Amino acid sequence: MIVCRLGHLGFAISVIISLVGCDSQLDQFGSNQVFSLTLAKSESVDMSDAEADASIILENLFGTPDSPTWPSEAATEANLVQVDRLRRAAGKVSSEQDGTHLGLFREHCVVCHGVSGSGSGPASQFQNPYPRDFRPGIFKWKTTERSSKPSREDLKKLLLNGVPGTGMPSFSLLDDSDLEALVDYVIYLSIRGEVERRLLTVMVTSLGYGDDALLDEERLTYPKTGTTDPEVLAIVKRVVTQWVKASRVESLTESDYSSRSDEFAISRGRDLFHGKIANCVGCHGMNGEGGLETRDFDDWTKEYTTKLGLSPEDKEALEPFRKAGAHRPREIQPRILKGAVFRGGDEPGRLFQLINHGIAGTPMPGVALVSEESGKGLTESQIWDLVSYLRSLQSQ
Repeated sequence: MIVCRLGHLGFAISVIISLVGCDSQLDQFGSNQVFSLTLAKSESVDMSDAEADASIILENLFGTPDSPTWPSEAATEANLVQVDRLRRAAGKVSSEQDGTHLGLFREHCVVCHGVSGSGSGPASQFQNPYPRDFRPGIFKWKTTERSSKPSREDLKKLLLNGVPGTGMPSFSLLDDSDLEALVDYVIYLSIRGEVERRLLTVMVTSLGYGDDALLDEERLTYPKTGTTDPEVLAIVKRVVTQWVKASRVESLTESDYSSRSDEFAISRGRDLFHGKIANCVGCHGMNGEGGLETRDFDDWTKEYTTKLGLSPEDKEALEPFRKAGAHRPREIQPRILKGAVFRGGDEPGRLFQLINHGIAGTPMPGVALVSEESGKGLTESQIWDLVSYLRSLQSQ
């Protein structure tokens, strides 16, 4: 997200939009054309009927950027998303007489993350790394398990602190109520995006969309009133439940680290860094200096390239995906650790979690936590030793 006052920077933004376009008009959500094309290629089907029906279902479930709605199937989860906060974050930028800000997402976030949370806002092409695409429901910086959704606290912390070394700034100057509304809206966009992906997948893999003309009773529906297809309800509940169940892993404090951190811990951590189990040197280079080529990409890129058997370097093969809104593939670069700014945070407990769980959406694996040294993982003490070594590299 980039702090962006549309009233003050309107001219600059209009220039950016004219150069790179935008993922959607501001008053409507664009469909996920990249994922739709991925399904079309992998399943060899025509996606037009699936896209049309999914668009209707999604609008009846989630409304529009100016008038968002929260599915009744998820309404009981009041602590996840509250409609009043959702509506504060949505729509046009304005203020009420009491100073309450409205249109927060469009004011602060849309220029990078796009209207639908696609990560393809008008300023996205100028950033490295690209802004996050919320729609697959994968988030890198969190305190939950690798395969879990982030907690509300994780998302709020990202807003407060930003992500060092990226285009994501801190929004610590915003009122707490504004931050809570933005957290709700990010969750809303992610759930909407993942429901869209699951709808399209079910349509083409299970219901025969794209093969022959479907009868009306064979199509998925979600009318504003009346009976709703149970398949749609199941998809919504499945995605929402994943967010509700996300819980933070065990909190690790500064004292857990400081009681173990000394020159001997750093030396042991250095050995682990170069050892066979952690094997950090295999990606991060000798002494964390980087410079190694991985020939690898993040999961967002792999979905429409290598998973389809396409080379990320084959411009001709990827041209349809680029026209659909996909970013130009960039080879992922393991973090240079020496003198580094750690994007996920440099608190000892945070580094412990990153070593243990890895980073979702990237090739960075986790290391199993074991009770005693066995050659198949690292003990808690060994991970703390690695943390000591990483923090010593950061200060070099």
